[in-house]
Formats: sequence, structure tokens, C-alpha cells
Amino acid sequence: MSRKEAGYREKLLAGAVSCLQEKGYARTTARDLVAASGTNLASIGYHFGGKDALLNEAIAGCYEAWTERVEEAMFGDAVGSPRDLLERAMVALIDVFDEMRPQLVVCIEGYPAALRESVLRERLAAAYSRGREAGVAMLHRGAAELGIELPVPPEALVSVLIAISDGLMIQWLLDPASTPDARQVVDVLAALGAFTGPCE
Repeated sequence: MSRKEAGYREKLLAGAVSCLQEKGYARTTARDLVAASGTNLASIGYHFGGKDALLNEAIAGCYEAWTERVEEAMFGDAVGSPRDLLERAMVALIDVFDEMRPQLVVCIEGYPAALRESVLRERLAAAYSRGREAGVAMLHRGAAELGIELPVPPEALVSVLIAISDGLMIQWLLDPASTPDARQVVDVLAALGAFTGPCE
């Protein structure tokens, strides 16, 4: 792909994110995408095959960018303790809600649309799958650097952390003041561990 073609593709994706934030998935038209990206109708088909494919790519891209931020936050400094590592991950998942509000809206917009659009559902499922794989790799890396064994299957741990983040994201969009921050979440997880005790 030439630099010019790559530039058109990035403009279209940026325009799609802007339209999703402003109009939502169902109300965004191809002409909206052209106006927001400064491109033309033909470029949508050329680069993505159609409007829906472009919107699907933009939504999935938001998830993937978020995963990259988590990895940077976890391993940007010395690993520290297991709690330090978990807290840095949760900060990158939760304490960024205010900064990432436009992207959160895009993520939420994807859910109802995915219930009716099989292609989008598959695209989001693939994005979640890649997120889980990346999370598992991060856990293995963290455990190796800390010299510890993971107490539970990493796939399950990552899925639960994603579920916590997604649930808090929805709560925050509705009622930011009542949503716990990353440190509170880690405190709760630690308390649950003490409450439930070791598995028999």
C-alpha cells in the first residue's frame, strides 16, 4: 500500500470514529463518512469494501488501541510487586474513562449493532479474542519477571478483568461519580481473595 493510500485509509478510520461518536452506528451514512474524512465515496469501497466494513474496523480498532495502552502501562516501568502490576493494568483499563470518553461511546455503540450484524459480531469477537490473547501474554510476562506462578488459569483471569472493565465502563458513562477507580477495584479484589480463602 502506498503512503497516499495508507493516508486515505487512516483518514477514513478517523472519520468513522468521529461519526460513530457524533451520530452512532445506525445513523452514520457513507456521505457522513466522506464529509468527516475529507475523502470520497469510492475510497470507502476501495479500502474497506463498504460503509459497514469501515465502521466495523473503526470500532474494533478502538478495542485494540486500548489493549496496547494497557501493555504499555504494565511494562513501561519496573514490574514491582504482583499488586503493582495489577494496579497499573486496572489504571489503564479504568482510570482512563474520562480521557477516553469518545472511544468508550464508540465501544458501547458497537454492542447493540453487533446483535443484529453478524459481520460486526464476528469482528468484535475477534477483537476480544486478540485482547484476551494479549492479556494472557502480559500475565505470562509479568509472572516470569516476578518469578511467580499464576494462581488461576490466565485465560479466566483476563476474561474476568475485561468483564470488570466493561461493566465499569457502562456504569461510568451513566454515573461517573459513583464508579470506583482502579485502586478501589484492586482493594476489592484483594478483599475478595481474603474473604474466599484458598481453593480446596
